[in-house]
Amino acid sequence: MARIGIIGSDGRMGQALAHAIEGGGHESAGGIDRGGDAAGLADRSEALVDFSAPVALEANLHAAIGAGIPIVVGTTGLEDRHHTAIDNAARQIAVLQTGNTSLGVTLLAHLVREAAARLGPDWDIEIVEMHHRMKVDAPSGTALLLGEAAAAGRGVALAENRESGRDGHTGARGEGSIGFAALRGGTVAGDHSVILAGEQERLTLSHHAESRAIFARGAVRAAEWLIGRAPGRYTMDDVLGL
Repeated sequence: MARIGIIGSDGRMGQALAHAIEGGGHESAGGIDRGGDAAGLADRSEALVDFSAPVALEANLHAAIGAGIPIVVGTTGLEDRHHTAIDNAARQIAVLQTGNTSLGVTLLAHLVREAAARLGPDWDIEIVEMHHRMKVDAPSGTALLLGEAAAAGRGVALAENRESGRDGHTGARGEGSIGFAALRGGTVAGDHSVILAGEQERLTLSHHAESRAIFARGAVRAAEWLIGRAPGRYTMDDVLGL
């Protein structure tokens, strides 16, 4: 049994995490939201799970470092400076950062990487995602995670091969590009499809989230797995042994 603290406890994910911690046989160390005492929460926890906001990330990392405990970062919308802060923190504690804590999505990304590597650059890759109307960032963290998996399979940088927001007379699709399309509406928890389109054939790899509970369960499993690990930056692949 582990004592797990929740950062972002008032949000939908925070509430799902509270249920997942209890359902997984663990103990909740409590939770905080905007303006809360991250250091105090860290002092009474064995691991932290952060689903708050990018603006709070550095303070949350410092709290985990101060308490000498691991942290799972599921916050999306991160920029380069946030990843630099995570890299720095990982020199002192175990940090797992991911755009999606679902075990199914983790395996999907693995399959996308394998498919992209084996099919080659002459197969076009398009990533389509849909989320509820309240989601504020696009493409989703999961879509970007899948794009990074596709780029890794091809041995290229996603930033140099990404296409999104097509509108108007855009011309032909760029050779070797990885395209993104973001849909918003209703109460969709999260749908993601990676389409690999070749000559006269298509392969579609998809994942459909029916509830936020799947992300919460994966985050709790990741937090449990991180406890006792050496300092470093980990991924959900590590949790599944991929």
